Amino acid sequence: MPQRPPLPVRDGVNATRLSVPATGWTTVLDYVLHRWGHVDPDGILQRFRTGEVRAADGTAVTETTPLGIHDFVWYYRSVPHEEPIPFPVTVLHQDEHLLAVDKPHFLPTTPGGRFVQESALVRLRNQLGLDHLVPMHRLDRATAGVLLFSTNPDTRGPYQVLFERRQVWKTYEAVSALPSGPSPDVPTRFPLTYRNRMDKVKGVLTARTLDYGPRESGRCPGAPARPGRKTNQGTVGANAETRIELLGRGVSAGTWAGAGVGHFRLFPRTGRTHQLRVHLAALGLGILNDAFYPVLQDVAPDDHERPLQLLAHTIGFTDPLTGAERQFSSRLKLRERPEPGR
Repeated sequence: MPQRPPLPVRDGVNATRLSVPATGWTTVLDYVLHRWGHVDPDGILQRFRTGEVRAADGTAVTETTPLGIHDFVWYYRSVPHEEPIPFPVTVLHQDEHLLAVDKPHFLPTTPGGRFVQESALVRLRNQLGLDHLVPMHRLDRATAGVLLFSTNPDTRGPYQVLFERRQVWKTYEAVSALPSGPSPDVPTRFPLTYRNRMDKVKGVLTARTLDYGPRESGRCPGAPARPGRKTNQGTVGANAETRIELLGRGVSAGTWAGAGVGHFRLFPRTGRTHQLRVHLAALGLGILNDAFYPVLQDVAPDDHERPLQLLAHTIGFTDPLTGAERQFSSRLKLRERPEPGR
């Protein structure tokens, strides 16, 4: 059972638990400054001096507390100069169990890195006064669209099981630049299902694709039958699958005005990190304004006029409490989608 934090939620932010070593530095403060002093050294020192760093039993960890006494400490994360993200989170639905919202581009789902208050979770906790609000899934910071939260700790479990068992279906929309040429074959290629094998290494910005043999694809005559039970052995073959449909093509109505674009609907059957972005890029249809795929771009400030053209459009499931079919759809539109009639 997870250990209960000794500090309550404050300004929408949970206290963060940090594992501290037994040796290597003189005090806990020395170690924390070694880890995070490049972010906000004055703020860290102030938190130790004002009793905002606590041990598991609730006692204050001061600037002189030596290492070796506590295995973990809790503290509130903060960013000294947090850049505001000028887009709202819009509530689509709220009841005693669930909250569905439209998350804008550029806003992270949860606090992390240089974003704390500027995250969907913290904004909504503060806006709605719901300290127990917890996201049921996540969207990349660059992706906009429908995001679900649990509003009730007592009923959270059954909804979490839906996601764990992949009993939730989702659709996305994306806008990609079409290949140049006199008569691109885009319309005749879709609908299609794209499969590959991919993974994401912690600390590396982009996902990578992995080769596998035909006999591991599950589609080759004579391939070994896949067992019908779960095992703790690693899977072989494809582990990422997306069905892709072409909604339309034409000329961009946004900042890429005049460019030929395709508007796609995506049905992910798996949920690998960056899966949709990787799959469209592999088809030569990289999503507009994607700084990661097909080529990783240099780090640059957010350009709010050029958001990634990827939208989590709809999410649906059978409600585990009532048995009713539930569905929530985004009201947002991708600005680079083709102009009607062009």
